[in-house]
Amino acid sequence: MLDIVKKWPPEEVLLEFKRLFFYQIDSTGSGTIYAVYDLIFDNDETEFRNTLKRCCYILVNNWDATRHYKPIQQLIRLFEDSTLKHQTISPTLKRLQIWIESFRNSKDYQDLKLFASRYDEQQPTQTAWAHRYTSYLLVPQFVDLENPIEQREAARTLAKRLKDRFKFDLAMYIVRSQTAKSPEKAPKNPTELGENVLLLIKTIVAKRGQYSHANLANIFLQQTQDLSYQEFKNGLQKYLIFSVEKSAFAEIFQARLAEKLDTLYQDYDQEIISSALILRTCNRVIEYLTTENRQEPSSLFILLLSPGNPMTLVIVLLKLILICRNSRTHLEAKVAELIRYYENYPENECRWIVNFLEIFNVTFTIYAENVHYNLVKMDKSEPSTQKDLVLEDYRIFAQTKPIPALDNMAEREENLNSSDLSIADEA
Repeated sequence: MLDIVKKWPPEEVLLEFKRLFFYQIDSTGSGTIYAVYDLIFDNDETEFRNTLKRCCYILVNNWDATRHYKPIQQLIRLFEDSTLKHQTISPTLKRLQIWIESFRNSKDYQDLKLFASRYDEQQPTQTAWAHRYTSYLLVPQFVDLENPIEQREAARTLAKRLKDRFKFDLAMYIVRSQTAKSPEKAPKNPTELGENVLLLIKTIVAKRGQYSHANLANIFLQQTQDLSYQEFKNGLQKYLIFSVEKSAFAEIFQARLAEKLDTLYQDYDQEIISSALILRTCNRVIEYLTTENRQEPSSLFILLLSPGNPMTLVIVLLKLILICRNSRTHLEAKVAELIRYYENYPENECRWIVNFLEIFNVTFTIYAENVHYNLVKMDKSEPSTQKDLVLEDYRIFAQTKPIPALDNMAEREENLNSSDLSIADEA
């Protein structure tokens, strides 16, 4: 497959794929068919499936790199061919049919279908909303070390491309929607938030200066770097709760979170905090806030979304990533598991989870990607303070920036002085 995909037209490669894996026909005289025979005669379905997967992703990677997207769709649809179920008296073909059918009904095939879903021109089904978040659904594929390297590379590449596309589309929408002279000329909104997305972005960007999330993250890390793990966990609770609107709901959240953290890695309570412990702790807290069993949403996830304001949960998750950027992939894998849990529900029955995903997507694009958003006051006749900010008087401007290392982020924020603000005291 590595050889022919670089030399043959895609239609001939697809035909050869069918001959080898579906019909056991040796058309090239290369002897490759005997390797397939060996797997069938040895009744080694596991090795057959692994070989099949690797061959699929070899083709996907090469065609994607050369922008041959249609053959990727055609490859995946080969498994839907009704002729694969035709009756046969050949025991080897019978076994092959059973294995192909088993693969088609497996998670492996569902993973493979993600690579064609963005090019699918068919009418979307009522549950197709999950495909809008393919960049997250791909994450479990490239973090799973048991997947073939070809699959992991294909998933990582496509996920990055989809994220970059959303980042670009969002920036273009912001620019053009603020300059459009009529609703008819308004650009396509890449989110499902409607016109509210502009107000959301202004609200996020407006939180700048001393109390910005990036500043608070740096201050927290500075204040806890020489503390014991137990003291770090106590500070982490206050840091995550800080700025959450005081209410009975917030008190319940704080109590639940404290209950989880108090018993977490107790054997390390008296040790000095380390980057490894921070990573493990942030990963566990992410699980508490999303899904703990990799299937169902956690009780804290339900609790935080139940008031109908997903921004609280999104900001808490953002705070975790700002103190441990290496936890972001783990967070995105957990988000993928939540999408998988809800994807079979019609969109109108789970608008609240879609709303969370949209706000999550926008917030992390603003804070964690290499685009810097600024608010610029159009009427400068009257100065505004953070307290009396009228967002309608401002426009958003975006510019590309390098993603700084977390240790240097303080240098990029304005007027950072950790002596002016104590997380413990303020919280």
